[in-house]
Amino acid sequence: MGTVHDTAHRAAERVARWRGAPAVHSTGVLCSGTLHVSGRGDAVWGVPWLDRHASYPATVRWSRALGTPRRLPDALGLAVRVEDAGGSGRPLDLLFTSSGAGRLGRHLPLLRPDALTGAYSTLLPYRTGGCERVLAAFPVHGPPHTPQPTLWRELARRPVRFRLCAAAPGEPWRPFASLILDAVYAAPGDTTLSYDPNAHSLPGLHPAGRLNRLRDAAYAGSRQGRGAEPPG
Repeated sequence: MGTVHDTAHRAAERVARWRGAPAVHSTGVLCSGTLHVSGRGDAVWGVPWLDRHASYPATVRWSRALGTPRRLPDALGLAVRVEDAGGSGRPLDLLFTSSGAGRLGRHLPLLRPDALTGAYSTLLPYRTGGCERVLAAFPVHGPPHTPQPTLWRELARRPVRFRLCAAAPGEPWRPFASLILDAVYAAPGDTTLSYDPNAHSLPGLHPAGRLNRLRDAAYAGSRQGRGAEPPG
């Protein structure tokens, strides 16, 4: 497995060095907003952060994985940094990719031309207490409303809302938070934040499984290739 990790690291490093930006999701925009954790509701999650009602400032990066022209479909990324989720100076990073919402589709990236016409998921599972669940972000539209094709165009009209949910195999989606975006600004690839769901995780809420470790190696290679500091 070490050889596979090394290969992923080297490949991401070379692409990032060539681009002078992240190996994938090199073009995007940053958004500011607020994440509201619902709390335990009718059933506990077994994770202190999920079971406690609270609100946090959030910094969100929306991006296109391959950088295709805007009129063409692409795998879209939604990177969410929840500031101070684990205490002062300890953020939580959640990375979502455009996907389906069904039992299989939630694990597969889905090319999509528009930012707000479908679900985003973590694709790979998170350990949430004593269970592994996929996390997802669903756009919420107030009727009657046809969303603009890009996130920044929609934000020019009104705040953008997402419902964050989690589900294990055989479970329905269960909401755990809402995310409201209210402003957008440019995010050049060579100065973008270094989101890292492994370094910025919480006790009882963190990426799980071998494929997540492989992805972590690729993130490290991408940071090294563009000369970014490791996440603190």
